[in-house]
Amino acid sequence: MHKEVLRSIAGIEIYPLISFGIFFLFFLGLLVYVFVANRQHLHDMSALPLLPDAAEAASEDADSDPLFDSKPW
Repeated sequence: MHKEVLRSIAGIEIYPLISFGIFFLFFLGLLVYVFVANRQHLHDMSALPLLPDAAEAASEDADSDPLFDSKPW
């Protein structure tokens, strides 16, 4: 039944080709990014969440901002 409904729609055969093209271009772009990316930058970014100083510096910056003052009135 579903095949007959899909066959009755004019131009439906282009949608699988478009979706495959988007899928292929996305992963091709991702592959190019992986090979072109700066290795040192990727290494620095991967270690960033593990550094305790980064979290403390971010919280100190947020505390010094008057818009985000966590102290009661």
